Amino acid sequence: MQSALGQKIRSLFSRDIDEASYAHLEQLLYEADLGPSIAANLVDALRTHMSKNTDPNSILPFLKKELQKFFAPSPPVLEYKPHIILMVGVNGSGKTTSLAKLASHYHKLGKNVLIAAGDTFRAAAVEQLETWAKRCNATLVKSQSHSDPAAVAFDAITAAKARNCDIVLIDTAGRLQTKTDLMQELAKLRRICDKQIPGAPHETLLVLDATTGQNALDQAKIFHQFTPITGIILTKLDGSAKGGIAVPIQKELKIPILWVGLGEQQDDLIPFDMNHYLNALLGIE
Repeated sequence: MQSALGQKIRSLFSRDIDEASYAHLEQLLYEADLGPSIAANLVDALRTHMSKNTDPNSILPFLKKELQKFFAPSPPVLEYKPHIILMVGVNGSGKTTSLAKLASHYHKLGKNVLIAAGDTFRAAAVEQLETWAKRCNATLVKSQSHSDPAAVAFDAITAAKARNCDIVLIDTAGRLQTKTDLMQELAKLRRICDKQIPGAPHETLLVLDATTGQNALDQAKIFHQFTPITGIILTKLDGSAKGGIAVPIQKELKIPILWVGLGEQQDDLIPFDMNHYLNALLGIE
């Protein structure tokens, strides 16, 4: 993730500090996808801080401390068997790739993984999952193109119970053509899961592309409105991402970010670490 934000802030406050400095800082924070409200509040807090402590070296640590307030500790994830994970997100967010990386992660933990190719509207998604399933020795349940995703989920959970699987990862279509269609499809999938295993899905993970900025926050609001999101996977937090969008997501939705995607390789999905994330965002060594 870029540390250009920290470099720009250091440069900005390496000279005489005036109101123009604070105005420029607010613009920098906004451009880093922190959003107008958070940017304005941070600048106000920093202005107060600097009235008592004029050391410019205290600025980045102070901003980090303020940003930490928006992150609540992630609740522990209870384990079930089979543990049903529903993956949601728009096309292009990295949803199918993230699902495959999770499958690899659980396989390395010694888990028996089953993948449900529920994105029946995109043939490439099924082909992608077939390749990954072979790599991590996971069972793949699929159906004919354009078949009912809920039927795939039903067959997958049935197979998981019969084969004593530990983890079931269910891919879903990423179409956002209308809110009504989205709500109905996700609601049907959840009903099927719950009918097969009461309380399932045990996790509903929303995959968001960090490079889309405020649009990612809008997506999170829509999906959370229609299906309770339990966690977020934030993808593309690599050299091209500003990544500040994680902060308004935490502030407004209180949904924990559980995983971050840093690249395209099999091991490029890692658990979210707030301290590491904020250090990278602000360029703190």
